[in-house]
Amino acid sequence: MKKKVILVHGYFKSEKDMFALKTELEKANFEVHTVNLPLTFKKLKSSLPLFKIEVEKIIAESKAGVKINFVGHSTGGLLIRRFLAVTDYKNKIGRVVLIAAPNKGSRLAYFAKKYFRPLTSVFRTLDSIEVENVKKLELAAASDFEMAAIAGNKSNLFLGRLLIKENDGRIRVKSVKIPGLKDFIVLPYGHKDIHFQEETADLVTEFLESGSFNRGDKNGV
Repeated sequence: MKKKVILVHGYFKSEKDMFALKTELEKANFEVHTVNLPLTFKKLKSSLPLFKIEVEKIIAESKAGVKINFVGHSTGGLLIRRFLAVTDYKNKIGRVVLIAAPNKGSRLAYFAKKYFRPLTSVFRTLDSIEVENVKKLELAAASDFEMAAIAGNKSNLFLGRLLIKENDGRIRVKSVKIPGLKDFIVLPYGHKDIHFQEETADLVTEFLESGSFNRGDKNGV
């Protein structure tokens, strides 16, 4: 029986952004689902009802005992954690991998809100991932699930120069890493390409199958 996994795209993206990872997971014999969500002009919580409908449909169509795994890139990871906090189907949840997710909020979103407020007024998902607003989202704790995270540290984007600590050009490594993770690793990729890498796909596959990245050179949790 194939294991099921739902891939969730990030801010200002669509399900197409997850197709490369989808292809790799299908090669590993996963049944992969993607979703299109309004993670641009609406607050993150506004996407939750639509996401719940999609997930609960997949759960309803699954055989008894089958658990649903999740992989989210960037803001998609936060939406997954918000869903996990409120779902009535916790017994149906398998493993979760967050890729470059701003678990402690985005400093760039903070700067945008502070100095370019009209920007966050229009792009309301961006406002949702600002540091203080992430604290208000009431996200599920990593320790409540089998959850791992992958961060990037190649600051190859212009806005990454505004971040003084290790980052992927958008999100700081310290924002991705949170207490309770089953595993955590930093890869030498940028925010916009980390989820397209074969190495990332291999690590996601490994964790979904075994609950560990099984890498001797990983950063400690």
